[in-house]
Formats: sequence, C-alpha cells, structure tokens
Amino acid sequence: MEYEEFLEIVSRQTGLDAEGAQRAIRATLETLARRLSKGERRDLLRQLPAELKPWIYTEAGSEAFDVDEFLRRVAEREQVEDIEEAERHARAVFWALGAALDAKEVADLAADLPEDFDPLVAEAQRRQVRVMPASEFLTRVARRTGLDAGGAARATEAVLETLAERIAAGEVRDLIRELPVRLHPPLRRGAADRTGTAKRMPLEEFLRRVAEREGVPVDQAREHAAAVFATLREAVTTKEFFDVTVQLPDEYWTLIPGP
Repeated sequence: MEYEEFLEIVSRQTGLDAEGAQRAIRATLETLARRLSKGERRDLLRQLPAELKPWIYTEAGSEAFDVDEFLRRVAEREQVEDIEEAERHARAVFWALGAALDAKEVADLAADLPEDFDPLVAEAQRRQVRVMPASEFLTRVARRTGLDAGGAARATEAVLETLAERIAAGEVRDLIRELPVRLHPPLRRGAADRTGTAKRMPLEEFLRRVAEREGVPVDQAREHAAAVFATLREAVTTKEFFDVTVQLPDEYWTLIPGP
C-alpha cells in the first residue's frame, strides 16, 4: 500500500483533512510502537509504507500499558482533549493497518496486544464491534432518571464501580472491552486488588454503596441503578449482559430490565 492510500483511508474514516489525518496516524503509530514487542515492530516495518516507518521505529523497549493509557497518550500526542475523539481516530488508523498488512501480520499484531485492545484490533480484522459512545450512554441514563449530565455521570460511575466490586474480576475485564473508555475508570476501581470469583454482596449492601458513592438516598440509588442496568443492556452484547447478570442473585433482578 502507498502512503497516500493509507492517508486517504484515515481521512475518509475520520473526516479529517490530510494534515489532521497525518497527525492522527503519527500519534497512533508512535504510541503503538511503544506497546509492541521489538519483533512485532520489526515485522510491521517490513509491510508499511516508507513514510510511516519513522513512527514505528524505536530502539526503546516495549512498555506494558492498557488501552486507556494508550488512548490517553494518543490524545496527548495528537493534541486533542477528548479521549473519545482520540479513540475514533485510532480506530481509523487500525482500520487502515488492516488494509496495509497481510492477514498473518494482522493476526500477529492482535496476539501482541492485550485483550482490552480488542475494539481497536477488531477494526484491523474487519470485525464489527460497535462501542456505544460515553455521551450516548450518559444521555440515556439522564433521560431515564431525569438527572442532568453531571448527575447521570455520577450515578453511572457509582453503579459501575459497585458492580465491579460484585462480579468476578475476569467479567469486569470482559465488560471493559465493550464499554467506552470514559466508563473504564469506575470499573477498574471496583476491580482493583481483586482476583477470582464474584464477591458476595446482598442487594441492600449494593444499593447502600451506590448511594454513598453518589451522595443520594438509597431509594434514589435504586432508581438510578435500574436506569444504568437498562442502559448497560443496550450498550453491550446480549452474551456479555447475560454473563454479567447471571453472576447476580435473584434479588438483583428487581433492577434488571426484561428482554
């Protein structure tokens, strides 16, 4: 693939002009280079256009960071303030990588990255993985609860953090892969220092923690939790929602919407 074709793909996917698309490509590839192993960087250099190689080549060793940090660095390099915008641009670059690399190299790239990079890797693999934007998620919570934007964000974060304390750590990781980056921090906080199976937590205790985190009475916390669960059902795949809710005891089903 020629550089101009790679640039055109990113420009078309993002709506950026040539200069903006180049910034997005450079920011994404330079950050990706710091995450990949030296061997994988070397393999990419063999297949990418010459104009892209300086952004992949580095003598530095590989760094271990998650997709949230990856996108934070992309945003910083690209000089955009919105992480969701950086994510949209990075997705376009991964899509272009899928066009530039052969199937084996795309598979090797995927294998070199941790599981939470899956929404980006899916672009290169031409898999359809739609992640609901955080703004849309919060708007739906606000509409269901009557809260303003700030209140919807607080309610969502309180419920997700408490949910992450309740379900198995591995399920939290799966949930993170299907939700927007802005909603990852409360899930990571809830799962911090935890491994293994789900934690016992009666519904009463779940709602008490949500209320305390959100700073509202328990009856309001119940309403807000139901709204977040309803939105979560719309945001993730049917399988993932089942995998989350099957870990909850029957008393939680008063919060969970039917099919």
